[in-house]
Order: sequence, then C-alpha cells, then structure tokens
Amino acid sequence: MGGGGRGGRSRTQRKHFRQSRDNVWKRSKSDPNANSSAPSNDPNDPNPNPNPTWTPFATENASFDAYYKGQCIVETTEWDQFVSVLRTPLPATFRINSSSQFADDIRSQLENDFVHSLRDEVAEGVESETEAIRPLPWYPGNFAWHSNFSRMQLRKNQTLERFHEFLKLENEIGNITRQEAVSMVPPLFLDVHPDHFVLDMCAAPGSKTFQLLEIIHQSTKVGSLPAGVVIANDLDVQRCNLLIHQTKRMCTANLIVTNHEAQNFPGCRLNRNHEVMEPDQHIGQLLFDRVLCDVPCSGDGTLRKAPDLWRKWNTGMGHGLHPLQVIIAMRGLSLLKVGGRMVYSTCSMNPIENEAVVAEVLRRCGGSVKLVDVSSEVPKLICRPGLKTWKVYDKGTWLASYKDVPKYRRSIALASMFPSGSSFHESVDSDCNVEMGYDVTDGVGENSEDGVQEMVNTVVPDSAEVSDFPLEHCMRIVPHDQNTGAFFIAVLQKVSPLPAIPEKSKKRIGKPCAEPSNTLEGERLLQVDSLESAQAVLETVPEENVNGHEPPAIDVEVSPVTCEEKNSKETQEAHNVENMTKVPGKRKLQIQGKWRGVDPVVFFKSEAIVNNIKDFYGIDEHFPFDGHLVTRNEDASHVKRIYYVSKSVKDVLELNYSVGQQLKITSVGLKMFERQSARQGSSAPCSFRISSEGLPLILPHITKQILRASPVDFKHLLENKDVKFEDFADAEFGKKAASLMPGCCVLILGKGNEVGTEPIQVDDSTIAIGCWKGRSRLNVMVTAMDCQELLERLVIRLGSENGSSVHVVKSSIDVEGIVSSTGVER
Repeated sequence: MGGGGRGGRSRTQRKHFRQSRDNVWKRSKSDPNANSSAPSNDPNDPNPNPNPTWTPFATENASFDAYYKGQCIVETTEWDQFVSVLRTPLPATFRINSSSQFADDIRSQLENDFVHSLRDEVAEGVESETEAIRPLPWYPGNFAWHSNFSRMQLRKNQTLERFHEFLKLENEIGNITRQEAVSMVPPLFLDVHPDHFVLDMCAAPGSKTFQLLEIIHQSTKVGSLPAGVVIANDLDVQRCNLLIHQTKRMCTANLIVTNHEAQNFPGCRLNRNHEVMEPDQHIGQLLFDRVLCDVPCSGDGTLRKAPDLWRKWNTGMGHGLHPLQVIIAMRGLSLLKVGGRMVYSTCSMNPIENEAVVAEVLRRCGGSVKLVDVSSEVPKLICRPGLKTWKVYDKGTWLASYKDVPKYRRSIALASMFPSGSSFHESVDSDCNVEMGYDVTDGVGENSEDGVQEMVNTVVPDSAEVSDFPLEHCMRIVPHDQNTGAFFIAVLQKVSPLPAIPEKSKKRIGKPCAEPSNTLEGERLLQVDSLESAQAVLETVPEENVNGHEPPAIDVEVSPVTCEEKNSKETQEAHNVENMTKVPGKRKLQIQGKWRGVDPVVFFKSEAIVNNIKDFYGIDEHFPFDGHLVTRNEDASHVKRIYYVSKSVKDVLELNYSVGQQLKITSVGLKMFERQSARQGSSAPCSFRISSEGLPLILPHITKQILRASPVDFKHLLENKDVKFEDFADAEFGKKAASLMPGCCVLILGKGNEVGTEPIQVDDSTIAIGCWKGRSRLNVMVTAMDCQELLERLVIRLGSENGSSVHVVKSSIDVEGIVSSTGVER
C-alpha cells in the first residue's frame, strides 16, 4: 500500500498501522455497535459461541455492489464468486529476504519441515489435497509463500504455535517479511537492477521498499555494496517511523528515507547560474531509473484484510483522490530518466483511481510516455486486462460523458475521470477550486453523502465512452483468481522528455509568499488554487545529461514548497552555529538541521577518531572511509553513532548540500560504529564498537581483534551471553581471547572442533558476531533475538537432531538491546 496525501490522513486504513489489530474481523469494544449479539459469520472463528460483547464486521454494502456491478469489473457470471471471496479473511503470506545470509536455509526449512508438519492443520473448509503452506507459483525462486491459515488462526491455534513463532522471529530479524501477496507484485514489474536509482514515492509502511532493497542487494558480493540507491518517501511522519523500522531490518547503506509530499518531491537541480559542481560530484539533478508510484487510494482491494472498510466505503472516496493521484503520477514521471520505467499501482478496484488516472497521465504527456504490456513478465501470475470503458457516478446519477455533468458539479466530477477526457481545459478553470495538494478527506467529505445513502439510481447508461489509449495493457488482479486481495498495476516507460509548458500557461496564480532565509535565490513559493493552476506553475527543468549538453525538450518539475507548507510541519528554519544555546551545567544543545525537528546529516570528518578505529581493528586500505561516514550531530566529540553510506548515497547527500538541503532526510546510512558508554568502554583503547548491522560489510576488511571459535565454544557463548576465558572448551581459544586488546572484538564461527591457525577467510556463508573483551571474559554484543536465531541456524547447519540444549528466548523480548551480567551495554 502506498502512503502520502496531505494532513497525514490519506489512507482510510492508516490508523491500523499505529494500533493493534490482533483480530480485524472483530469489532472493538469501543465500537458503538459492539454490544450487538448477532452470531458470527466468520468461517474461521475458533469460538463457536460468540461473545456477546462483540460482533463481526458486516461484510455487505449495497452501494459497493451496485457501483462495481455497474462498472463491470468482473463478468456477471463471476459476481457471486467474486463477492464471496471478498467476504472471507485474507490468507497469510510472507516473503523470504532473498539477499539474506540464511535465505536458502529458511526456504529449505519451509520445504522440508513445515510443509509436512502442517499438512494435517489445513484451514477448515479447504479441500484436503490443498497444502497448508505452499510457495507462490509466480514469485521467483520460491521465495514467497502462501499459507491457507488466516492471520487469526495463526495467533489462536495452539497447534500452529511453532510455525507462528518461526514467522515472528524471522520477521523481526529481517529474514522474512510478512506481506500481502498482491503487494509483492509491483516491484517485480519495475525490473530493478543493482545500479539503479530508485524512488518509492509513497513508501510506508515499507514492505515494497524492503523488496526493492532485496533486489538491489541480491547479487552483491560479501564486503561490497551495490551501485544503486533506493529513496523511500512518505508524507506522514509517524508512517516514516514505521518505514524506518521496517527497512532497518535490511541493514543497508543504500537507503535514504525522506519526508515530503509525493507531488512536491524535490528534484534537487543545481542552478548553473550560481551553483558549481564539486570536482568529485557526479550528479547535478536527482533523477531516477525506476519510480514506484503506489499512490494513496480508497483501498477497497484490501477488504479481506480490513473488513471495517465495508461500512465506510462510498463512491466519493475515489473522486476525492483522483486529482491527487494524477499529480503524484506526473511528478513521478518528471523525476524519471528518459528510458526509465515507472509503476503506477493502487490497492483499489475503482477505475476512477486506476485507468482514468493512467489515461489522464498519457494525455498530459503527449507521447513522451508509453504504456507497456508486461503481463507476460511474471509467468503464472493471473492478471486481467485494464478497462477501456467506465462510467462516473455522482449525486445519485450514472454519467457516461463529461457533457452530462451539471456545471455546478464540474469541480467534483472532472473531465479527466471519463475515458475520453475531453473538454478538460474547458472544465478545469479558476472556478473549479480544486486544490493541487488535494486532501483525501476533502474529496470524501464533499461526496460522502453519495456513499452513505444507498445508490437510488442503479440504472447504468447503455453506452459509455471508450478510451483511445491501450489501457488493456494495465493489469487488474482480482481476489477470486488466486485467493488474494485486489490490485491495479500499470507500467509506464518514458521514451522522451516531457513536453514543455506553453508560454501562455506560465501565469502566476496568487501572491508569492515571503521566502525562507535558506531557500535558493530565485525560488518562488506560490499558492495554487486549482488543477489548471497547478499545471501552470510547473517549472521547466532540463533533463539531466551527464555530458552537459542541453536536450531538445524540457521536463516539468513541481515547485518543491507551497505557501501552505510554509506554516506546516515541513517548514524550513535556518539554524546557524552562532545561534546554539548553552544550558547551565550541561553541554551545548545539539544543532537541528534545516528542517524543523530533524537532526542534520553531517559528514563525519574527525581524522583522530577515524584513524583510531582503523588502527584498533586493523581495517585495510581497500575499505573506503573518506566521505562515506555520516552522523546526525555536528559536534564530533559527542557523536554516539557513526553511519556508513554507499557511493550513490554519498553523491545524493553532496547534491542535497549543494542545493540548500531541499531533501528532508529522516533516516540514512548503515549504523557502523557506536560509542561504548559503559565503564569498560571508557577504559578501552577504542571507545567505538562495531555494530551488528555494520559487521557483515566491514568484516572482510578487519585484520585485528578477530578470532575464530569452534562450533562448541561459539554455541556456548551464544547460550550464556558471557563466558570466562578459562571456561571455553578449547583452551587455546581462551588464551587467544585473553590476549586481545580490551574492547570490541569479532568472533567467527569456525568449521570443525579446531580453531585453526590459517588466515581467516570470509565468504557469504561466514557467521560472525560482535563481542566485548573484558578483564576476564567475553560478552556477546548482539540482541537476545539474534542469539536465538543464530542458535537455531547452528542446529540446522550442524545437522543436530537434538535442539534441547538451545535456550529458546521468546520473540516478545526487547529487541532494542540487552545488558550483560558485567554491565556492558548493548
């Protein structure tokens, strides 16, 4: 699902990402209808005697039925099957992180263990020959799996506890991602390569972003990074936090998380009149090879997952979102390189949000963008062609053409919603008052009465307009084809620069706002009052060209900041070093960045600290440090964490500085080093330890403070968290551990029972953990959950049939960190 929209309310089901949804098929006690004693019609209800304090959500909506029957999204003969599947809970699906070190192990465990052990626990009502879990036939490499158990059954059924605990643990670690099956589809059609610059415009909650990162990292060798980058953006700050939490499990240095309105995502173009590119700067504008445009939508394709939408659904939801979806899609195309590919997708079935948006985008682009037929690129995925004809329902009336729309409704039922899109420029004028940053709730509010009341006029016009565009190349996924949710996907390719705006359209609407002190010279902040106005104020921006030659045509670029944003949470503020305040008895307060409430991203340039780290761990010269370390604190003496960024992220950060920090960055980089603040850390030669997240990347380049342990001692340390030197089974290993310098060290799992004296070689299968060498013992510096996962992997890899010695730590344990018995902090 996409995120975005204004006011943080663009998703009908957005609140469900911030609240517990243990069972969405039950009404909460706070629901005004919760005291009804109606019997449950949930086929998967584990309790045959319903609790009188709750009733299941109603899974019927007369307006929904009338609307989609009128739109003919399925054949009449399929309607009963279509609706019947929509009213059942969505089966659980998940995806293995294909770039994970343990991806093959987990896939083997599913194929050889759980497939057989769960065979007798198939969901009630499913045919006996159906497997309890099975790989999705259309997902490459058997890395995505479908379960015939609903999410509620996984939680409530005691016989499924081991499988459920497995899913929770591996999901927290980052080895798998629980994700709706249809949500996995858009990244597959993007055709992402490891060297691509990728933009996920409406990224939260982050499952698709995680999938894009997997693809970029899939063929990367140990100790190296791909050349590409993923920029994941979302408007809502809270959903950005969810996005960061989701992608944090990937442990990547190739990700930037930003917080912008998707339709106003900054292009960060250097103005050649007063900006000079640095000699080592390789990009002069932020353009992308691939753009994922998973826009805010009404979300009725998720009815199986969020049945509370049945009672909320109305026809006005799609009408209100259509203008915003068009503008977001156009912005995505303006940021796309020529030859690049953009996927437009929604989890809605409404053609007003789907085919109508695609047709309007093609209309505006005038041949510079084409709709690509990619239906055969993912074999065994059942996709239906897009619609070429549809109607608009407004104020109780079916409208076949824009000419049928009363004048007083033309600001709501737009010409772009109809297949032909004719008279668009006649209808959208200064009287329409359709705001550029269209609020989801505004549109729903204006038309909500259409959905609250039943559709009194269900007579559908016999004839309707037919679109001239090849919309059959769009793809619709319907629930009853492969037991999934519903989804819409369109793949657009940019074949030439977008057309320039005619000179007559370049008019100023409204009064310019006062410019913030840190904005670029000449940047104008304009109030936009209508869709025509929005198009009129698009600034012409040349296509990026690495050779410095100007292209024959120009792209449109939305001004990154509007007047309304000036008073919003995205307000820019200048913070100078001279303005830092001092608190009596305390150190200076940390400087904030250009964006209010967001710490700055600062390149870490303290040579003393960097050299100390390199000398202590013996990091070889092949590992690039210069310009790749960043922090969120300008005071180097008080830096707690040092992050590592890839070359591509470094280039983007340098460009962002050159254009006055237009990007509002909420998260960037891979946590590589962390200051050890405990008593033992202050006495160590190097106070910075290597973080668990950054260890796999830097491991091949470490030559000091590294040991190889036998499986017995490695397992012993994981089980006990700290072990005295004399208590190791291998006495020689204990002596080597005691001879290390005090501080952080790295322990590698050896093969066999001998430590070995040959040089340590690191490959894709190497398992390593960070430890702290104290006066008399080694302490594990990984979370309890990581310990549990490693212990289980050891049992599988070593072929042990008896796992009784493995101390199982429940998944509910605090994964933020652990404190060992000697007081060393995690």
